[in-house]
Amino acid sequence: MRPDLTERVLRGLYSAALYLLLPITLYHLVWRGFRQRAYLQRWDERYAGYLSRVQAAPVWLHAVSVGEVNAAAPLLNALRARRPDLRVVVTTITPTGSERAQALWGDSVEHVYLPYDLPGAVNRFLQQFQPALALIVETELWPNLLFACRDRGIPVHILNARLSARSLRGYRVLGPLIRRVLAGVHLVAAQSRDDARRFVALGADAGAVQVTGNLKFDLPPLQAQAFVAQFQQLAGARPVWIAASTHEGEEAAVLEAHRLLCAQQPQALLLWAPRHPERFHAVAQKAREAGFSVALRSEQGWPDRADQVFIIDTLGELLNFFSCAPVAFVGGSLQDIGGHNLLEPAAAGSAILTGPHLHNFADISKRLREANAMRIVTDARSLAAQVETLLQDAAQRQVMVAAASRLLEDGRGALERTLALIAPALPAGEAGV
Repeated sequence: MRPDLTERVLRGLYSAALYLLLPITLYHLVWRGFRQRAYLQRWDERYAGYLSRVQAAPVWLHAVSVGEVNAAAPLLNALRARRPDLRVVVTTITPTGSERAQALWGDSVEHVYLPYDLPGAVNRFLQQFQPALALIVETELWPNLLFACRDRGIPVHILNARLSARSLRGYRVLGPLIRRVLAGVHLVAAQSRDDARRFVALGADAGAVQVTGNLKFDLPPLQAQAFVAQFQQLAGARPVWIAASTHEGEEAAVLEAHRLLCAQQPQALLLWAPRHPERFHAVAQKAREAGFSVALRSEQGWPDRADQVFIIDTLGELLNFFSCAPVAFVGGSLQDIGGHNLLEPAAAGSAILTGPHLHNFADISKRLREANAMRIVTDARSLAAQVETLLQDAAQRQVMVAAASRLLEDGRGALERTLALIAPALPAGEAGV
C-alpha cells in the first residue's frame, strides 16, 4: 500500500518530533538506571544495534513487560509445540519483561529489546530479523513500526487486544495517524466486545476485529503443592495474606493495613510483591522502619515463624506465593493506575481484594464483581478490615474462591481461538508444515 501525501506528512511530523526528543531517551535510560540497573545495559538494542550475532526469525512476538509475557506464554508454547520448526524472536521493553522471557524460553528463542520508534531503528530491526509475521500482545501501537511492517508486507496481528476508554482518548490525540496505522493491521483479536468496539472507533477495520476472549484465563494448571508445603513448614500455621503488584503510592496503605491487622492477629504474616524491582529494597526498608521483622526471598529464602513481612523480590514466583495466601490484595488499584491481573490469585485459590481503580481490567473486574468473587477496598482501614474478616471466616473465603474458579473456567478458550486465527498466517515450514 503506497502512502498518500497526508500520511507522509503525518509520519514526517511524528518522526521529526521523535528525533527532537531523542536526547530524552538517553536521559530516561540513565534515570531509570539509577533505580533499576538493568536499564543501564543493552542500550544498543534500544536503537536496533546488535553487537552479538542474532538470527533471523520468521515469527516476531512483542510483549512489553512481565504481564504481557505471562499472557503470551501459553500461546507461544502452544505455537512452538505445534510448529517446532519455527524460529521466534521475542521483544520486550522493560528489563523485567526481558528477564521473564529469558526465564521461560532461554536460548530457544531470540530475545532483544524492542527499539525506539525511530524510522532508522525500526528498519534496522526488521532488516535484522526478517519477520514474516508480527504478533503484538495487548496494546502497542507504535506508528513507525506498524507502518514499516505494512510497507514490507509483514502481516500484523494484535492479540489479547485491550483498549480502555482512557487509552482510546489518549490515542485520539494522534487520531489521523493512528487511524492509518490501524487500517494496515490484519487482525485485532480483542479481549471483549467493548475492546473490539473501541478499536473500531479508533480506526481498525471492523472486518479485521474479532472477539477471542482473554488469554489470561488460559492459565496452565498450577503445580504448587510442594511449594506450599515447604512454605507452611517453615512459616508455621499463621494468618497469611499477600499484597501483590503494589506501587509506591500504595505502600503506606499496605503497611498501615498490616499494622492494624497485627493489632488483632499478632501472628499475621504479610507476603509482599511490589510491582517494580527497584522498589524491593525500599519496601523492605519501609517495613523495618515501621517496626516489622522483615525477610527477603533473595536473602533468607523462606519466612520463619518470627517474620512479620516477607518481601518477594524475585520474578516468576508470584503464582506460587498466591497459593500460600488465603487472601490476596492486588495493587495498582488504590491509585488511579488501572489495576493488575486479578486472574492469577483466582487461579491460585486466594480470596481477592482490590482497590476501586480498575480501568485496565474493566471486563475482568466487572465479571468478578458480578460473581461476588472479589471485594473492593478504598484505604488502609478497609483493607485491614477485609483481610481480617476473610482470614477469620473460611466459609466466606470459600464462596469467593469457588465463584472465581467457576468464572476462570468459563472464560477459557481464548488460547484455542487465537491459535486458530494465527494458523493461516504462519510461514510455511521447510517441508511445507
